[in-house]
Amino acid sequence: MNKKVQKGEYGYRSALRKGQIIKVAIGAAAILLQLAARMLTDSQAAKNILTVMAILSVLPTANVASPMLAAWKWKTPSEDFHRALAAYEDKGIVLYELIVTTREQVLPFDGILVHPMGVFAYCVNPKTDVQKAQKALNEIFRAHKLDENIKVIKDEKQFFNRLKSLKPMSESEDDGSVEYGAGVLKNLSM
Repeated sequence: MNKKVQKGEYGYRSALRKGQIIKVAIGAAAILLQLAARMLTDSQAAKNILTVMAILSVLPTANVASPMLAAWKWKTPSEDFHRALAAYEDKGIVLYELIVTTREQVLPFDGILVHPMGVFAYCVNPKTDVQKAQKALNEIFRAHKLDENIKVIKDEKQFFNRLKSLKPMSESEDDGSVEYGAGVLKNLSM
């Protein structure tokens, strides 16, 4: 049985990329077919309709292509990273491979742990301005009535050291905000 990879699961970026490539290819083929059909007809009315159809087909194709191009360089992390992060699933909700965009930055998070003590996100973009990213994400969390306690970490070793220091979620007080916060992050992601 072929299970669809959901947002926040390991392998999501690869599955999303495959789906986006197929959609862009179908959209581009539809545009080209409409333009080719335009050349085969002598009726000016049919040419006009086919031209308008081709133009209208560009927008949905571009809507799929633009996030695909923005996220193209970030691939699914290694299986070793996946196994290392999976070891912390008892400490909170673990999310994999989310790409969150703010007004100023693209934030590719290979791993996120949503814990009652905060959200700890490992960002692999070396150009990320951590302070701006945390500020933008905390503002979004505030708008959703969540605690503003998001930590963006660019160093993998530092990220795992921080996760080691956390208590298991069963020992921490959770008022339901952990699951809600994980949902907000998934909704923010491409």
